[in-house]
Amino acid sequence: MTSVKKGLPPGLVSNLQEVLSSRKGGVGEQSNDGPSTSSTSAENAAAGEGNDDTRPIVLVTNGDGIDSPGLLLLVEALVREGSYNVHVCAPQLDKSASGHSVTLGETIAATSAQVSGATAYEISGTPVDCVSLALSGALFSWSKPVLVISGINKGSSCGHHLFYSGVVAGAREALISGFPSLSISLNWKKDESQESDFKDAVAVCLPLINAALRDIEKGDFPKRCSLNIQIPTSPSTNKGFKLTKQSMWRSTLNWNAISANRHPGAGYMSNQQSLGLQLAQLSRDASAAIAVTPLSLSPHIEPEMQTAASEWISSSLQESQ
Repeated sequence: MTSVKKGLPPGLVSNLQEVLSSRKGGVGEQSNDGPSTSSTSAENAAAGEGNDDTRPIVLVTNGDGIDSPGLLLLVEALVREGSYNVHVCAPQLDKSASGHSVTLGETIAATSAQVSGATAYEISGTPVDCVSLALSGALFSWSKPVLVISGINKGSSCGHHLFYSGVVAGAREALISGFPSLSISLNWKKDESQESDFKDAVAVCLPLINAALRDIEKGDFPKRCSLNIQIPTSPSTNKGFKLTKQSMWRSTLNWNAISANRHPGAGYMSNQQSLGLQLAQLSRDASAAIAVTPLSLSPHIEPEMQTAASEWISSSLQESQ
């Protein structure tokens, strides 16, 4: 994918136009002959990214960066569906394990990018920056998205990894802002996984995405939760979707001393091995199941959320088949 720089984002153009119009004497002093040519041109420019598109808007972000195969293949599949108006706002660089961090006191650059027919921007910030900026109205000049999807991540995001995960944080930020969201991760194993697995991962999770979008419109999607989806190492041989709870499993970083001769100024470097799904709630075929874990912002609604998610998975996915 090649990133290309363009003019100001359309949402920003629209906002600037409103400010300029207000400084020309207010509404009372405007001409009754209709909008000026310059005003109309600015509005048309702001509408050039799909304002007239009536299809439901899907916002896609991730933690691995805008050039990652998981995001590119997912966006390509969503665009190919033809039913959604797909927008992308993703980190310019790999921001894995950035957690729910935001950039404060620094300028964040937004650069237009070409991603499989979607309206896309790469951001010099974290996944949370990307979602927050996209939902603010400053970047895109469209109505709010129906669904925010974060992924597909290279590597699992389960157990205590949820607190470190950039891909989960992107979905969590959407939930905080009041939008339904999904985070999707592919369990990646060194010397076993390959890039083609992302294409299979897209294929197996697309029915869930379609079901979510359909039921959000109908008002049947579980409220006040984000679904964290973990795809097994061999996606094409999965054994269906299984509802899980967040496990308490955790890993410990290994710190290795680094020679100052090889890395001036450095002392220690962490080393984290690729991790498999470790979900004790599932049966022995857990590694072959697609785990769906509902996440909330409050522990008080967890039982209610689990019930709602279980019922939705059972009914909606059967309806999609």
